[in-house]
Amino acid sequence: MTMKSIDLAHLRSVVLAGHAGSGKTTLAEQLLFRAGAVARLGRVDDGTAHLDFEPEEQKRRESLSLAVGTFEADGYRITLVDTPGYLDFVAEMVSGFEAADGALFVVDAAGSVEAGLEKAVSLGRGTGTAACFVINRCDRENANPTATLDALRSVFGNKIAPLQIAIGAGESFSGYVDLVHRKAWKIEGGKEIEIPIPAEMADEVATRRDQLLEAASEADDDVLAKYLEGAEISDAELDACLHKGVRESVLAPVLVTSAVKGIGMRGLLDAITRYLPSPNEEKPVTAQDAKGASVSVAPDPNGPLLVRVFKTSADPFVGRLTYLRVLGGTLRSQSHVWNAARGEDERIGQLLLLHGKEQEPIGELEAGEIGAIAKLTSTETGDALSSKEKPLQLPPLAFPEPMLVQGIEPQTKQDLDKMGPALQRMLEEEPTVRLERSATGEQIIRTMGEAHTAVILERLKRKFGAAVVTHTPRVPYKETIRGKAQVHGRYKKQTGGHGMFGDVWLELEANPEGGVVFAERVVGGSVPKNFFPGVEKGIREAAVEGVIAGYPLSDFKATLYDGSFHPVDSNELSFKIAASMALKDGVPQARPALLEPIMTVSIRVPESSLGEVNRDLNGRRGRVLGMDSQDGYQVITALVPQAELFTYATELRSLTAGRGTFSSVLDHYDDVPGPIAEKVIEAHRKALEHAQSGH
Repeated sequence: MTMKSIDLAHLRSVVLAGHAGSGKTTLAEQLLFRAGAVARLGRVDDGTAHLDFEPEEQKRRESLSLAVGTFEADGYRITLVDTPGYLDFVAEMVSGFEAADGALFVVDAAGSVEAGLEKAVSLGRGTGTAACFVINRCDRENANPTATLDALRSVFGNKIAPLQIAIGAGESFSGYVDLVHRKAWKIEGGKEIEIPIPAEMADEVATRRDQLLEAASEADDDVLAKYLEGAEISDAELDACLHKGVRESVLAPVLVTSAVKGIGMRGLLDAITRYLPSPNEEKPVTAQDAKGASVSVAPDPNGPLLVRVFKTSADPFVGRLTYLRVLGGTLRSQSHVWNAARGEDERIGQLLLLHGKEQEPIGELEAGEIGAIAKLTSTETGDALSSKEKPLQLPPLAFPEPMLVQGIEPQTKQDLDKMGPALQRMLEEEPTVRLERSATGEQIIRTMGEAHTAVILERLKRKFGAAVVTHTPRVPYKETIRGKAQVHGRYKKQTGGHGMFGDVWLELEANPEGGVVFAERVVGGSVPKNFFPGVEKGIREAAVEGVIAGYPLSDFKATLYDGSFHPVDSNELSFKIAASMALKDGVPQARPALLEPIMTVSIRVPESSLGEVNRDLNGRRGRVLGMDSQDGYQVITALVPQAELFTYATELRSLTAGRGTFSSVLDHYDDVPGPIAEKVIEAHRKALEHAQSGH
């Protein structure tokens, strides 16, 4: 079937979000299959889902990246944006909310509210996205749709109102009661048929309809007055309130489904088209013009062109695939657009509608539509595309900062050449990854967590043939001295002809926070001036290599105060060697100390985890400076040694059931406690012996 553009009122775009394993992808597969957009029903567990098409997703049986599926039903064009629920891949969820006008928050019917759902709801609230909740997997063993509804209301408030209630649960889940029209539907022989409302459900139906009325009546003052007076509210009035209330985020109705059995799909489709907004019901987008002034862009196919890029996927075969949402105007295949942020003209080839991995060519995409295009050269996730005559820009997307820090290196010499380009390509599609060089010169990768890192490594190998391994980064310790010492360094070498001769006396002393300072107070020319640069070089080069543990020596002053020279054999090099020998001998006599970086850490955790997180910080040699509460969370500020933070992202997540996040910045350097310092020095000594024995 070829799709033509559809009028705005009949367009819907919906992001599916919620905790991992709640059945979002299966739900999307059912809707796509029922509408005939895909030829067979894909299954996540068999690795055949159209929306989980990356090999890593098929292997893990879970979504790791956003996928788009577009289908037509009852004269509507609906685009589903399926997002992963696993918090390591939250960037994909952020992109999904950017693309869509409405949201379906999918919840497992097991009865509790999990971290992935909380994250999704907070993103939805932050972007003002109209939403419905879907209690899915009502057919699973131990399913409890009623307890799940009550849990949603207790966590998110009474704006969460039942639109349907389940008939049965687990094996016996067979249909639902529609609380607006007070009708019951049941699946029989694969078809939905109307049945009388089961008599034993009468009380439940009355209670839940009242919860729905209470929430929905907030959308209309006249209806609210009737509700408060206890007057009868008609189905049509309730429906109108729902229509308005959902779009204005006054309430979020709750539906019940089993995606695996296909129960509740018709009601779900009906709620998407009836209650979630079309593009022309959304607020106009605010963009910046060439002068930096704010411009309001309405979703008008005949207006100025504005396109938001919400995801980029880098593929070695297809090249780049850029996912986009047209916010204003009409984007045509085989045309040119302007990327104002990068000052680049981009040629648009064939536009595509997406059905998961399958792509369908389309001539144009109008305001409100979502599609993709291959092989753009400079456009990245978050960019805006417009026309050169009317260039527009959008504020960048706000992605969370990555918390897990790891060192990376190529697995073999062959991978060395491939690693750099592969990492650059990977960054195109991963907005929450950072690459940097550490103070110890290592290449560092920052990701959202261990699963995120694992998937990135698999993709680097599969897509770009680069095998990369990770390790715990080295702590950038520093060495210093606390005391004073006077030391002698003498270098003498006799070879045929000229020899080498350098002889120095140095005074070493502490110089807190003053870096490395070289001075001289040589009397009577015992060391001629032309050798001073050699002495200074010897000290500075030896300091960079470190003396006691192989880390840079800093915050000391070295004064050259005496020495001797040979009129023929002395040269700059021999004084450089003599000075470095003196420094290496002198540091151990000047009360050496090992310093470590101490970070200021800001940790955001739910109230319920506060005690455990604080106990854990003590075990990490952390010192809590203060606490602050912020939208139901506690924000702890603490000083923690960097050495204790490399695995913190993973451990904080397990302490807080996935809800805790943190960020850190360098505060100062401080002494490493004795036992830890001894281990670091010992490791360095062993490494030196190992190197000297020629291994």
